[in-house]
Parts: sequence; structure tokens; C-alpha cells
Amino acid sequence: MKFFKIMWITTLFFTATAFQLAHATEITVYKSPWCGCCTAWSEHMRENGFTVTEIKREDMQSIKQELGVPQALESCHTAEVEGYIVEGHVPADDVKRLLAEKPKAKGLSAPGMPVGSPGMEQGEDKDRYNVVLFGDKGMKVFSRH
Repeated sequence: MKFFKIMWITTLFFTATAFQLAHATEITVYKSPWCGCCTAWSEHMRENGFTVTEIKREDMQSIKQELGVPQALESCHTAEVEGYIVEGHVPADDVKRLLAEKPKAKGLSAPGMPVGSPGMEQGEDKDRYNVVLFGDKGMKVFSRH
């Protein structure tokens, strides 16, 4: 009986894992070919269940302008996920919350490059920073880290 219980739990685990992989949220990341912190952020997103496509661009400013990222919220990389923009080192949990809540907004930003944010880890050093929700109606704090 114990063997069948173990087999059932193992089957359930692998089925759930396969389901998650089959339904991973796709995110496209525009980044400089030379930026290691952007690559680290992409890896953070993969580790949190996203399917990441990186597009290397020399001129990041044009993609930010094209997508409507406010200059005050700019960071090093820009991503698109399910119709939203994700600017900079936004934690995966904030992106998941955005996708679950689906607010009327353009997207999220972690302005600048805050130390300790995903992809910007520096050991125990961590800046306090806000993730900002932005759109046609302005900006507001979405989360604090």
C-alpha cells in the first residue's frame, strides 16, 4: 500500500510540474548584448516559471520610447509580458501579481538599478526600492522592497 501511495504522489508531482512548464508565461526581454545584470534578471524570471526570450539591442532607448516607458522610470532592460511592460529589475512575484490582478496600466518599473533587486545582488547589501505601476493615469507604488 505504501508503494502505491508513493507512486501516486510522484505521478501527481510530475504531472503538476509538466502542467506548469506547458503553461509557463512567456516574457520577451530587450537588453544590451553586453549587460550581465539583465541576463541575471532573465535567469531570475526563468527560475520563477517564465519562458524568457532575450532580444539583444544596441539602442535600448528606442525600444523604451516605442513602448512608452516614462523617462523617470527607465532602467537597463525592458520586457513585454501579456500586454504589459516590465522595466528593470522588477521581482518575479510582482510580475506574477500584475498578471493576476490585471490592472489598467502600461506596466511596472523598478527605476534605476537598485542593489539587491533580482539581477543586482551584491551579497548582503540591499537598497530599499519601490516598484512603480505606471500608465495613462500616472504612477503609483505597486510594492516596496
